[in-house]
Amino acid sequence: MSEIDTALAAKHERIKQQHLIPHRPPSSARGLHHFALLSSDVERTIGFYQDLLEFPLTEIFENRDHKGSSHFFFDVGNGNLLAFFDFPGLDLGPYQEVLGGLHHIAISVDPVTWERLRGKLEMAGVPHQIESGASIYFRDPDGARLELLADHLGEMYGSRVL
Repeated sequence: MSEIDTALAAKHERIKQQHLIPHRPPSSARGLHHFALLSSDVERTIGFYQDLLEFPLTEIFENRDHKGSSHFFFDVGNGNLLAFFDFPGLDLGPYQEVLGGLHHIAISVDPVTWERLRGKLEMAGVPHQIESGASIYFRDPDGARLELLADHLGEMYGSRVL
């Protein structure tokens, strides 16, 4: 192990010892209400998320912040929503993954569903990458990176994280 790797490992261990509380108190939050992304084409986004990924569209209405803009929601299970805005008339440009910004959204699915959705991504010609036999990484039509994870909620690669 290099000197840099040793220093980083020591830093991670120090942070873990200092901040990981053995008897964690309950969170003040009730859960993730919705995570909002941008859509350049509402119907294409609905086709991708509802038809391909099987996340039901739950509602669509005008965005209160921009006249003519849509705000629409998909059920991603466990009372959580993935939401989108479109902003017609505003040239927002393509999605960009930048340091300090969104890296990816990981969504848990059971292993049987993971296999079915992997097959659907392949049949649809969606480029994807499989990691550790439990994660599929791919991009939505606007370029946002998604992960379908076959681990249970609260687990990551066999370790409890919740």
